[in-house]
Amino acid sequence: MNTPEQNFAALGLNLPPAPQPLGVYKPYLIDGKYLYVSGHGTVKDDKTLIIGRIGETMTAEDGKLAARQVGLAILSTIKTNLGSLDKVKRVIKVLGMVNCTPDFERHPFIINGCSELFAKVWGEDNGIGVRSAVGMGSLPDNIPVEIEALFELV
Repeated sequence: MNTPEQNFAALGLNLPPAPQPLGVYKPYLIDGKYLYVSGHGTVKDDKTLIIGRIGETMTAEDGKLAARQVGLAILSTIKTNLGSLDKVKRVIKVLGMVNCTPDFERHPFIINGCSELFAKVWGEDNGIGVRSAVGMGSLPDNIPVEIEALFELV
């Protein structure tokens, strides 16, 4: 069985730089055996953001890719601050927020972009936790997706 680090390497994806807080909060917090990760946005490798609103300037497929990018930003925060993805045992909870038009109804499809990434990194048993996927009227800087997560540490 491969480690999370090995699983991630096999995907051939890049981690963007770990985002720095743009407000008064911590990007992550460890409490005992739990790692809380603050809401992350769509940070790309060049530190710019994916911008847009699902159902208006972006398609659902674009949104799903944006959610995967948020997942990569979360992985970057973990790796940068804990040193290795192997220090995470499993995903407990994911809260996905989708910047979308009022008539958009496929929020879970969008957040699958992140959830599928986590499932590939930590495997089906440990990479899939409980989840909420909700629509928002807006998100900071007009990003299409924001995700926060809770993990159990090894």
